[in-house]
Amino acid sequence: MITNSAGVDGRAAQVARRQLNLATRHQLTAAGIAPGTITSRTSRTGGPWQRLLPRVYLLQTGPPDHRQRALAAVLYAAEPASDPLSGDTAALTGGAALALLGIRDAPYAPADVLVRAPRRPAGTPEVRPLPTTRWPRTITVSGIPSTRPVRAAADFAARAEAPELVRSVLAGVVQSGWCHPQDLHAELRDSRLLTRPAIRAAAAELLAGVRSVAEARARDTLEATDLPTPLWNARLYTPAGAFLATPDAYWPDEGVALEIDSAEYHYTRDAWHATLRRRLRLESHGILVISATPSMIRDTPTEVLAALRTLLTLATSRPTPPTAQARGHQQLRLFPVL
Repeated sequence: MITNSAGVDGRAAQVARRQLNLATRHQLTAAGIAPGTITSRTSRTGGPWQRLLPRVYLLQTGPPDHRQRALAAVLYAAEPASDPLSGDTAALTGGAALALLGIRDAPYAPADVLVRAPRRPAGTPEVRPLPTTRWPRTITVSGIPSTRPVRAAADFAARAEAPELVRSVLAGVVQSGWCHPQDLHAELRDSRLLTRPAIRAAAAELLAGVRSVAEARARDTLEATDLPTPLWNARLYTPAGAFLATPDAYWPDEGVALEIDSAEYHYTRDAWHATLRRRLRLESHGILVISATPSMIRDTPTEVLAALRTLLTLATSRPTPPTAQARGHQQLRLFPVL
């Protein structure tokens, strides 16, 4: 059984309610709780409190959730006398901040926390303090002071080692609408990260309109051939101006579209029917469609390329050109500066 704010009253209870049932040693002693009481309540098995990090306590008997662990990291890194929820001296960033936003593949741990230089709190296995002189504006995500998604993405890329993970997470941030690719490119440039080949390549893909790892692999495959360069995620409209569809790749001169359909997003009956209806709309306006899965792009690219080459060749001799009109890449809504 979880007991919330066990054995807490007065000012300490107010702090706990405000901070997801968490408090620092400085906050508890300032609220009138003796150091010996803090020690006794965290030292014996079964509670009622738990020490999550040095000088950071969970004031309940049950295990912490991911939000509490993230906020504990901020409390640990913040200036002891400051309001840790203000985002003035510590803010969650990197993978942990992106994971709170639901970005797939973004890791919760270790939690990267920006701190104002010259402060340099010691790191722990769970927390990686990152001193910076380039302090960003911060936001609150699920009650936790965090950097904006564009800065969190750059801080993640700076420390990620696997190129495919960088590619996946950056694409996820843009595809989810948390930032515009041009804003992300500017942040990566300001962070001096575009000198790294993997980050520069991922940023270039996003500027080109690519929005997923599967599309990025398809782009790599196409660039190694003599096939024309397509538009990525171009918005197509009917002659009357009605929105038609946004194929993954589109060759406007030939009227050919490539759709990369992942089983993960098409496993329900409704999702599959929606995919078929989108294809019918495209074909009703004279667009030739090739469908492939991400595994086909990865494992049998020659088959996909052969089909594309055939349709691109056939399209040049069609008597009736497609009636759809491409209006450039899909532009994601720019979020206001917070």
